[in-house]
Amino acid sequence: MRYRKGEISRKILLLLLGGVSLGLTHSPKQYFKILGEMADVWKGVNKFNFKRTIKNLYHSRILKEVKNKDGTISVVLSEKGKKIAEVYSLDNLKINKSKKWDGNWRLVIFDVPERIKKVRDALRMHLKNLGFYELQKSVFICPFPCTEEINQIVDFYNIHEHIRVIVAHSIDNEEELMKQFSVS
Repeated sequence: MRYRKGEISRKILLLLLGGVSLGLTHSPKQYFKILGEMADVWKGVNKFNFKRTIKNLYHSRILKEVKNKDGTISVVLSEKGKKIAEVYSLDNLKINKSKKWDGNWRLVIFDVPERIKKVRDALRMHLKNLGFYELQKSVFICPFPCTEEINQIVDFYNIHEHIRVIVAHSIDNEEELMKQFSVS
């Protein structure tokens, strides 16, 4: 499988966000050795594109070099890079859709001010991507446990005071919602 340049950048940023740094020595062959030891996901990545992507991320100040005591150089995320990688991380959030439903509904209710409309729009997008159903413009519902995922989004955008999560045992249009989510 071949990867486009943007996909390579995304993989590198997510890898670094996860706390794994690519240890680069003075020899360019060293980081290819590290690349070769990574999971099968990296097998389709062209080495030239990988090198170019690292260079572009460095010049964009998304990555920075840190000199280690042993003389090697590690490539790590800059503050700017961390923010970008966290957005990628949010895009990869998934809710565990258990086979047996616990009978509870999770409602996310928010009132995000107009002055941070982009954050409100991003929140809606993330909720839809997670599989929430939009009951109203600022009310979303899901039948599966999702506290950790919602907290990650809320923490990232720092919107704690604008959002509430409610766990409800029943709702008036429950039959319709059960069909929507294929739960019983």
